[in-house]
Amino acid sequence: MPDIKVGLIGAGGIATAHIHGYREHSDRIRVTAVADAVEQTAADRAGELGATPYTDYRQMLEIEELDAVDICLPHHLHRDAIVAAAEAGKHILCEKPLCLTAQEAADVKAAVAAAGVTLMCAHNQLFLPAVAKAKELLDAGTIGTVYEVRTTDSFYNDFDPSTMGWRASAATSGGGELIDTGYHPTYLLLHLAGGTPVEATAMLSTHRLKFMEGEDSAQVLVRFDNGVVGQLVTSWAYQPAAVTERFSVVGELGALHSDGNSLTIRLRSGEISTVELEPVNTFVAEIGHFADSLLGKTRPLHTEEEGIAVLGILLAAYEGARSKTIAPVLNL
Repeated sequence: MPDIKVGLIGAGGIATAHIHGYREHSDRIRVTAVADAVEQTAADRAGELGATPYTDYRQMLEIEELDAVDICLPHHLHRDAIVAAAEAGKHILCEKPLCLTAQEAADVKAAVAAAGVTLMCAHNQLFLPAVAKAKELLDAGTIGTVYEVRTTDSFYNDFDPSTMGWRASAATSGGGELIDTGYHPTYLLLHLAGGTPVEATAMLSTHRLKFMEGEDSAQVLVRFDNGVVGQLVTSWAYQPAAVTERFSVVGELGALHSDGNSLTIRLRSGEISTVELEPVNTFVAEIGHFADSLLGKTRPLHTEEEGIAVLGILLAAYEGARSKTIAPVLNL
């Protein structure tokens, strides 16, 4: 039997990618119970995984002998599930965003600390080999003091009112595209900047998905306490221009940039090198990292600490856009 038994909370959508990860690491971790409010979805997923189905995750937490849970619910349900799992003494993997408000962040932080459990944020793009290599080079001082970080995550989204579901409502999504897909370039920005965010602002747009309550595109600026200025672009309205980098970092000794697959380093000395990297399934890598963290009792790359910092950036960006100011990132 594997070492870690997981209860899946929310069995639709993104759960498919997570399940692939559990299959690849079945010698160490597997899903033994599934909870979904839709009975048929719970039954189908449980049948697929050889797990026990539930329509109420609280009942699952009470009955099943679980080591951890994997939360794949709509955004507005994350806080309650995290708190319930922590109070039940279960380790937690939670899809983005961690939660939606300052009060929810406080609740999550308190619950995890009181229970002494590990919470890992499911920030899958951290497991892109280009990101890992870039972080290694930055930490080694390859380009010296970092001045600027840029990240991009945009694509043409074919959602329409009949398929968008809870994401069309600000009450259930927490905003619009920025707190959804835009969450990815935000945590990537945080990871590469290497500091604490202190202020942010944004310009939000709805170019094409007019039926949404929130924005379908955003440009964000963030200042960090170490002097780094970050900027990100994210959209569901359009494909980015072909020359757009996935991420780039500029420092005193040079710069690096990546399309997400390769990584190019250009130093002011004239040295140029490109590292070609083998692609990986980031969700498989994410589940493997979660298993390693629990079995080795080590800190995951991003815990609730980073999840709350990302939320702080997003809330400040939304406030900056609303008030047309540069808003402080609150210490949540």
